[in-house]
Amino acid sequence: MATIVIEIPDALKPIVEPSMRAYVDAVEQQVRAGEARRRVDYAGFEVKLAEATAAMERAGHQAALSALDVDAPGLTLSGVAYTRVGRYQAPYKTPAGPVPVMRSLYRRVGERNGETVNLVTLRSGAVADEWLPDTAKQMAHLLQLGPSREAEQTAQRLGRLPYSRSSFERVGHAVGEMYVPRRHDIEEILIGSFEVPDEAASVSVSLDRVTVPMEEPRPRPPGRPRKNAPRRPVDRVFRMAYCGTVTLHDADGEALHTIRYGCMPLSDAEALCTSLAGDVVAMRERRPDLHVMLLCDGAPEMWNLLDAEFDEETFGKVHRLIDFWHAVEKLAPAAKVIAGDDEASKPLLARWKLLLRNSSSARAKILGELHASGKEHVTVGTSEPVHEAITYFTNNAKRMDYAAARRERLPIGSGNVEATCKTLVGQRMKRSGSRWKNATGDHVLHMRALSLSDRWDAAMGITLRVTPPRIEVAACSA
Repeated sequence: MATIVIEIPDALKPIVEPSMRAYVDAVEQQVRAGEARRRVDYAGFEVKLAEATAAMERAGHQAALSALDVDAPGLTLSGVAYTRVGRYQAPYKTPAGPVPVMRSLYRRVGERNGETVNLVTLRSGAVADEWLPDTAKQMAHLLQLGPSREAEQTAQRLGRLPYSRSSFERVGHAVGEMYVPRRHDIEEILIGSFEVPDEAASVSVSLDRVTVPMEEPRPRPPGRPRKNAPRRPVDRVFRMAYCGTVTLHDADGEALHTIRYGCMPLSDAEALCTSLAGDVVAMRERRPDLHVMLLCDGAPEMWNLLDAEFDEETFGKVHRLIDFWHAVEKLAPAAKVIAGDDEASKPLLARWKLLLRNSSSARAKILGELHASGKEHVTVGTSEPVHEAITYFTNNAKRMDYAAARRERLPIGSGNVEATCKTLVGQRMKRSGSRWKNATGDHVLHMRALSLSDRWDAAMGITLRVTPPRIEVAACSA
């Protein structure tokens, strides 16, 4: 058997050597069983190896974290004098589990009962005092993917992040609290480093709304509360959240990349639109040839928000279109009324769709046919499909030249924002029984938007980055 000598500093031997020996022993036993052609439980070996690896990882963290501490009667941090007020052991949370670390606590000189600091947390950039930055980043990522219960289960199956669901909830929102107040600055950095693909020919911006279940206080009924009545009654109500997208398209109008945004109902939709406009400005600074297209449904609120940001002075010519499929959606029931039944309406609707795609005068022609049908006030249930189609095509006259957009090879559909409403909000925030408060909902929504936009690692790198304090050890007294 070959002998390999690994030199380990004396200070690290009590920490590193036992875990390293356990790892080697586990591998050696498995190798011998394999060479002897005995029956092996390889799944069990995988578990043992992972446990031994985690033990080595924790030992490494313990040694590295302990080295960040400074135990002195007094010191200055970036020119501010602090005095030591205590020393105790705290568990720092790593992806492989918690590790105990001795640390000294300091308080500003001259302050009584002021906030204490410790150099292990300050220098490591730990979140919420004890969660190491990459650990917090991973836990926040699992939280934006699904509820904390599922995050805990996923971590258990993977054999990493051995923490409770309440920890995932707490740490995930702690990361959100760090990101959300700084998100506009971080978004500027992200878009500043974004490389516009060479094949990009246009950029489309879309805005839409989607319902979110919210938790709101319910007024107590007058009089004496009934027995076992909740002390703080709440209602589960649905409010409208906002989703926005910036999508780059190639010369055929096909999507290349989408940046996604969202905000909760009580948050600032105007700020969301400012982010959309800022991204387009940054892209066109590098690629002035990019055509700009605004794509939405017919809701006046959406257009008012976008028009306030996308002015001709800043962007030059801005193309504006009602989403093609929303227009078709309005025509479909009208075609049924005019043709008489579902089957007979299909050729009529197909002809209208073809006309919209290929003729700039399509809107006027279709509007004429709707008027000429004489069925404007025919009622189906509680609606008047032909009248509603006439109203839609009249109110959006300036945003329906799909043929001109196609001639310029621009996109005509807002499917990216429709999909974003489902993936950003629907799949995560509208689960059975779920309900949200505005602030915590914003944490999850913004972090999820980063993940869906392939910006997670870059954004978290900025969010969790720390500037280590300048440390000078000096004796001082309180």
